Amino acid sequence: MEKVDKLKLFAALALVAAGIAGYYLLPADQQALRVVSVLAGVLFAVTVVWFSVPGRDFVDYARDSVKEAEKVVWPSKKEVWQMTGAVFVFTVVLSLFMWLVDSGLSWLLYDLLLKRGG
Repeated sequence: MEKVDKLKLFAALALVAAGIAGYYLLPADQQALRVVSVLAGVLFAVTVVWFSVPGRDFVDYARDSVKEAEKVVWPSKKEVWQMTGAVFVFTVVLSLFMWLVDSGLSWLLYDLLLKRGG
């Protein structure tokens, strides 16, 4: 990363910090102005980052991510309900199996081997 880009990123952080500082320095009864201070700091910071190489790289990455998300084939409502039902059935069957194994091992260990049956 070039020195100029590092300075731009530092300036962006300073702008955000200035917006936050403005929030705390303004009187509490000026709530709208305090919020505008933070929003202005963030907006100016985004503007500065926009003109840096990492900022442009991020925008390119975000655009590519949106394009990839558009390629995703989302399941239909029917498929979602079918898969949800399959998950619930599997969960019930697995929980019954685990209960049977736990009960069987408990009976084997405590009642037969250790003779602690109550």
